[in-house]
Amino acid sequence: MAGAALRLQNLFEQLLGAPLPVRIRAWDGSQDGPPDAPTLVVRNRRALRRLLFKPGELGLARAWVAGDLDVDGDLYTALDLMAGLVWERGEDARTLAGALRDPEVRAAVRGLVKLAGPPLPPAPPPEEVRRGRGHLHTKRSDRRAISHHYDVGNDFYELVLGSSMVYSCAYWQAPESEGGTLEGAQRDKLELVSRKLGLSPGQRLLDVGCGWGSMAVHAAREHGVSVVGVTLSQEQAAYARKRVADEGLTDRVEIRVQDYRDVADGPYDAISSIGMAEHVGAERYLEYATDLYRLLGPGGRLLNHQIARRPRRDESAYSVDEFIDAYVFPDGELAPIGTTVTQLERAGFEVRDVESIREHYALTLRRWVANLEADWATALRLVSPGRARVWRLYMAASALAFERNRIGVNQVLAVKTTEAGGSGLPLRTRTWN
Repeated sequence: MAGAALRLQNLFEQLLGAPLPVRIRAWDGSQDGPPDAPTLVVRNRRALRRLLFKPGELGLARAWVAGDLDVDGDLYTALDLMAGLVWERGEDARTLAGALRDPEVRAAVRGLVKLAGPPLPPAPPPEEVRRGRGHLHTKRSDRRAISHHYDVGNDFYELVLGSSMVYSCAYWQAPESEGGTLEGAQRDKLELVSRKLGLSPGQRLLDVGCGWGSMAVHAAREHGVSVVGVTLSQEQAAYARKRVADEGLTDRVEIRVQDYRDVADGPYDAISSIGMAEHVGAERYLEYATDLYRLLGPGGRLLNHQIARRPRRDESAYSVDEFIDAYVFPDGELAPIGTTVTQLERAGFEVRDVESIREHYALTLRRWVANLEADWATALRLVSPGRARVWRLYMAASALAFERNRIGVNQVLAVKTTEAGGSGLPLRTRTWN
């Protein structure tokens, strides 16, 4: 009888309708597939049962997180090769029900069932979000979602993010191959935000989703502003407060565990929202924009730094990525940049500048993955193996998504103009090379 790897190659190719571009190594030691390609390691039959009971991305994610599936070789190459078959089959791809009308596909499924062994559904890995009942993006559900992602240990985030402790796209003057560093690129990003906001001594800045306090500290130390930073993460707040104290900035920086919807001590001269709006959700986005508009004084500026997805032909067909929703950012949603700009304008803002920094995020994510892989043993001591595997997969896959222009990231500068229409901005806010 043929080894499990050859049987899997044949069955997967029947199911996918195309040759499998990676090599397979199965639990029985057998191997098959392109000899120079990365190897998909199927460690046990349980991986197949996960795919059968949850076909598609969620089944693959569960198998990866649990360690039932692995990749031997370059992870980026493996993901790139598999993307067209698994993650990018397009809006017109065959549905599972339609595919099962094909006799060859039905035969392949029966073959997988036989190869998988006793048909008992494996329990999801413990790292998967356990959802309660209720509406999305209430204050309670948002606190729970933020805690799932951010309250996993500040030491783990230090390992991944480096000394800057900035968990958003850096701004690279040069890639690492030309002398750039992650710390320098993150510092340049914070300074770019500060300059776009026109920060100056005596102003008040609200930093929405302040993370571990990097923007708050930079703005207070380098530009002399008073800062209120708000986060829903208890661990982030504790870290940020210590950081503020160590910098001697407690008279100028206040870190609160507070929902942005509960901030009531405006007006502020400027608001920074860096990598936070992705958590807001489509149904709450106008409320988000309106709340920030309310908190600004006349002439106040908002810098909204946010990941965007490509628009779909049918926007009603958009659904949240299953892996990201279950393991990374519960309830997070991405919107096209045009939708974001429209909602900010509906709230009353004048949008003055939109800058895409998509390629910068790919460079940032690759550095974070390298940090994680370089100290993998420490990561496994700080969090569960499943959690570390989640972070490695989502960051590597996200780097490729930015590189391939499947998603982007934009800084939107918006102004609450005065009653007379004044923006307070110079005639040219940027110069081009």
